[in-house]
Amino acid sequence: MSKHLLLCFLFFLSFSQFLLSSCFSFSNSTKICHHGQALALLQFKQSFSINNFSSRYCDEYGGTTSYPKTEYWKEGSDCCSWDGVTCDLVTGHVIELDLSCSWLSGTIHSNSTLFLLPHLQSLNLAFNNFSGSSVLDGFGRFSSLTHLNLSYSSFSGRISPEISHLSSLVSLGLSGNYVEFAPHGFDSLVQNLTKLQKLHLSGISISSVFPNSLLNRSSLISLHLSYCGLHGRFPDHEIHLPKLELLYLYGNQHLSGNFPRFSENNSLIDLALSSTNFSGELPASMGNLKSLQILFLPNCRFSGSIPASLENLTQITLLNLGRNHFSGKIPNVFHNLRNLKILNLASNNLSGQIPPSIGNLTNLHDLDFSDNQLEGVIPSPVNGFSSLSSVVLGYNYLLNGTIPSWLYTLPSLVVLDLSQNKFTGCIGEFQFHSLKTIDLSMNELHGSFPSSIFELVNLTTLYLSSNNLSGILEASKFEKLRNLYDLDLSNNMLSLTMTVHSNSMLPNIESIDLSNNNISGIFSWNVGKDTLSYLNLSYNSISGFEMLPWSNMNTLDLHSNLLQGPLPTPPNSIFFFSVSHNKLTGEISPLICKASFMIVLDLSNNNFGGMIPHCLGNFGKDLSVWNLRRNQFHGTIPQTFLKGNSIRTLDFNGNQLEGLVPRSLIICTKLEVLDLGNNKINDTFPHWLGALPKLQVLVLRSNHFHGHIGFSKLKSPFMSLRIIDLAHNDFEGNLPEMYLRSLKAIMNIDEGNMTRRYMGDYYYHDSTVVTTKGSEIKFEKILSTFTTIDLSCNKFQGEILECIGNLNSLRGLNLSHNYLTGRIPLSFRNLNMLESLDLSSNKLSGRIPQELTSLTFLEVLNLSQNHLTRFIPRGNQFETFGNDSYYGNSGLCGFPLSKICTTDEPSQEIEVEFESRFDCKIILKGYGCGLIIGLSLGCFIFLSGKPEWLVWIIDKNIHKKIVRNKRSTRRQGVGIS
Repeated sequence: MSKHLLLCFLFFLSFSQFLLSSCFSFSNSTKICHHGQALALLQFKQSFSINNFSSRYCDEYGGTTSYPKTEYWKEGSDCCSWDGVTCDLVTGHVIELDLSCSWLSGTIHSNSTLFLLPHLQSLNLAFNNFSGSSVLDGFGRFSSLTHLNLSYSSFSGRISPEISHLSSLVSLGLSGNYVEFAPHGFDSLVQNLTKLQKLHLSGISISSVFPNSLLNRSSLISLHLSYCGLHGRFPDHEIHLPKLELLYLYGNQHLSGNFPRFSENNSLIDLALSSTNFSGELPASMGNLKSLQILFLPNCRFSGSIPASLENLTQITLLNLGRNHFSGKIPNVFHNLRNLKILNLASNNLSGQIPPSIGNLTNLHDLDFSDNQLEGVIPSPVNGFSSLSSVVLGYNYLLNGTIPSWLYTLPSLVVLDLSQNKFTGCIGEFQFHSLKTIDLSMNELHGSFPSSIFELVNLTTLYLSSNNLSGILEASKFEKLRNLYDLDLSNNMLSLTMTVHSNSMLPNIESIDLSNNNISGIFSWNVGKDTLSYLNLSYNSISGFEMLPWSNMNTLDLHSNLLQGPLPTPPNSIFFFSVSHNKLTGEISPLICKASFMIVLDLSNNNFGGMIPHCLGNFGKDLSVWNLRRNQFHGTIPQTFLKGNSIRTLDFNGNQLEGLVPRSLIICTKLEVLDLGNNKINDTFPHWLGALPKLQVLVLRSNHFHGHIGFSKLKSPFMSLRIIDLAHNDFEGNLPEMYLRSLKAIMNIDEGNMTRRYMGDYYYHDSTVVTTKGSEIKFEKILSTFTTIDLSCNKFQGEILECIGNLNSLRGLNLSHNYLTGRIPLSFRNLNMLESLDLSSNKLSGRIPQELTSLTFLEVLNLSQNHLTRFIPRGNQFETFGNDSYYGNSGLCGFPLSKICTTDEPSQEIEVEFESRFDCKIILKGYGCGLIIGLSLGCFIFLSGKPEWLVWIIDKNIHKKIVRNKRSTRRQGVGIS
C-alpha cells in the first residue's frame, strides 16, 4: 500500500514540474497580443491629448481616481499587459478595453482604429472628453459586445441606430452626454436589446412615453433614466422584476403616476422619483420593500399621511420625502430604522410634535424637518446622536421651549438651523468646534452673545438676527473666525465696541448685516477689506466712519443713522448705496459719478444742497433708482440722460428745483416712477411723457405747472399710469378727457388672480406720499394694485366727465377745490373699488345719486362746499358718514344732517319721468292755451285803449321775482367761503 502511495506521489511531483516548466517556457517565448491590434491601440492613443481636466468628474460620479492609463503603453511590449487592456488567453484577441477616467481629450472619428478591434466584448470610455464625437455607426461593428459605457464623455448629436443592433448587450451606459435618440430610436433599442441588465441613460434626450416593455425584462437589475424627457403615465400595474435593484426616474417633470407597485418578491435597493409629477398617497404596501436602502422622493406631488409601514424598511439609509404635500403627524416609526443616516421631510404640511422615536436613530447624520407646521419641544435622544452632523428645523414657526442642551455637545455637528420658530431662553455655549453654519434667527432668544462662538474656527455662516440679544460685542473677538463669510446679527439690541486695527479682520467675509441694533459713534471696524461686498448698518446711531476701505463693496446701506458732515464717497464698485434719513450736508461731489456700476442711489431725507451733478444723468446705463427726496437741492434737473439707460425711479420730491421738466426723459423707456412734487418747476403739462410705456406713478403736485392739459398726439397715452397727482398747481380748463379715457391700468384689475407684489426689486422698494382718505399718507411700499387720481387745488372747470366711471379699479379720487359744475355723474356707481371720494369745494349741483350707496368699499366721502340739493342717500357706507361730508350744501337734507326733509324722496326714475313730462307735455299744453288767451286779451286791451294796466301788472311781477332771487342767493351764500 505504501509503495503505491509513494509511486503516486513521485508521479504527481514530476508531472507538476513538467506543467510548470511548460507554462514558464510558453509565457516567456510567446507574446499573445496580436500585432495588428497592438498597433490599432497605439494609433488610438496617439489621436488624443492628455488633460486631467477631461476626467474632472470621475472622482465625484465615477467613484474612482482618474489617471492617464495610456501613458505607459509602449510599442514592442505586450498590449495584453497594458493598463486597461484585457485579452483572451486562448486567442490573444483584445476583448476588454477600459479607458475610463484616463484624461483623454480629442475626437473619435469614423475611421478611428478603435473600430479595428472586432472581438471586443466590453468597452468603457466613460469620464473623458471626446467633445465633437458622436455615437457612431462604428460602435455597431462590435457584434460580440456585452458591456458598453460611454457615460460623461461629452459625446453629442444623434445616437446611431446601429447601437440597437448590439443584441448581446447586457449593460449600456450613455449618461451625461449631449446626445439624443432619433424618432422611435429608443423604442427600437428597448425592443432589440432583450438581454439588458443595466440601462443607464441619465440626461439623454429620449422625449418619449415610458416604455411598458421595459418592465417585462425579468433580467433587469439597474434602470437609470433620470432627466430624459420622459412623459406620460408610469404603469399602474404591479411590477414583477425580481432582480431589479435600482430604479432612477428623477428629473422627468412630465412623467406622472402613482407610487410604483412592486411585488412582494422584490430586490429593490434604490428608488429615486424626485422632480417628477408622481402623485397620490404612499401605499402601506411600500413596507414590502424590505431591501430598500434609498428612497428619494422630493419635489413631487405626493400627498396624504406618511404610512406607518415605513417601520418595515429596516435596511433604509436615506429617506427623503421633502417638498411634497404630505400632511398630518409624523408617524412614530423610527424605533427599528437603526441604519438611517439621512432623514428629510422638509417643506410639507406636517403638523404635531416631533416623534420621540427619532431619538433611536443612533447612526443619523442629517435631520431636516424644516418648513412644516411642527410644534412643541425638540425630543431628547435615547442613545445619543453621536454621528449627527446637520439639524435643520427652521421655518416651523411653532417649535418652542429652550434649545436642548444636547445640541451644544454634538461632536460632529456642522449645521444647526432652528430659524423662524419660537425658541426662548439664552443661547448656550458650544462644546465642539466642528460647526460651520448656525442659524437661530427669527426666534425669541435673549441674553448675551455666546462667547464660545468666537472659538468656532470652522464657522462660515452665523445668523442670529431678529431675536432679543443684548450686550456689548468686542469687534476684536471675531479675529479667530477667519473662515466666516456671512454674518447677520440684525434686529437685536447689540452694541459694538471697535478699535482701529491696521490689519483687516475676517479675511473671507462677504456679507455683514448689523442693522437695527444699538451701534453708535464712529464705525471703525477694519473688516473684509478685499472681500466684503454687502454691509448693512441701517437703523443704528452711527455718526460717521473712520474710512470706507472696501474695494469690492457692492451694497452699502447706511440709512436711518446719525451720519453728519459731507457725503462719504462710495467705492467705485458699488451697486447699491443708501444714506437716506441721516443728517448729511454739503454738495454732492461729481466724484460719485465714477461709480459707474451704480444701480440704486438713495440720498433722500438729508440736508444736501447745491445743484444736482449733471453727470448723474448719463454716467452709467445700470442706474435704476435715483432718489433725492427731501433735501435742499436747487437749480434745474439734469437735462440729458444716457440713451439706453435703465432708470426706473426718479424721485426729486421736496427740493427747490426750478425750470422745465427735461424733454430728454422721453428716452427713459424703463421709467416707472417720476416724482417731481413739492418743487418750483414752472412748466406746462408734460404730455410727451405719455409715450413712456412703463410709467405707473406721476407726481407733479405743489409746483408751478399751468395752462390747459390739452390733448396728446398719441392714440393711447399713459396706458400704464395708475397713480396720478397733479394737485396744487395752476392747471385750468376742462378735465383732460383724452387722458382719463386711456388709463387702462386703472380698469378691470383682477386682483384675485394677481400675486401680491410691490414696486421695486428684492431689496429696494419704491415709496411715495399721496393724499387719500382726507390725510397725507406715506406708502413705504407701493402695492402694484394701488390706484389714485388727485387733481385737487387747481382751476379746472366744466362738468365732471362720465368716462371717469370707466376707471372701475380706482381706489382714490380727489377733484376738490376746483371750479367744477354740473351733477355728480351716475357712472360713478361703477367705481366699485373706490375707497375715497373728495369732490368738495366746487360748484356741483343737483342731487347725490342714490346709486353711490353700492360703493361698499367707500370709507371717506367729502362733498362739502357745493350746491347739492335734496335727500342724502341711505344705505351701506352712507350710514357711516358724518356731517363733515356734506356741510356747505344748504339744499341737502336727511341723515346725518339735522335738517329734516319735508317730503318723501321719489326715485330718480320718477323724477326724470316727471321732468320729462313737464318739459314736453305740460309746456305744449300751456303753449296752446296761452296762445288763445293771449290773442283774446291783446284784442281786448287794444280795443279798450288801456295798455297801462298790462304794463303795471308785468312790472309788479318782475319786481317780485327779482326780490325772491336776491333772498335765495343770500340763503345759498351762508357757509360758502
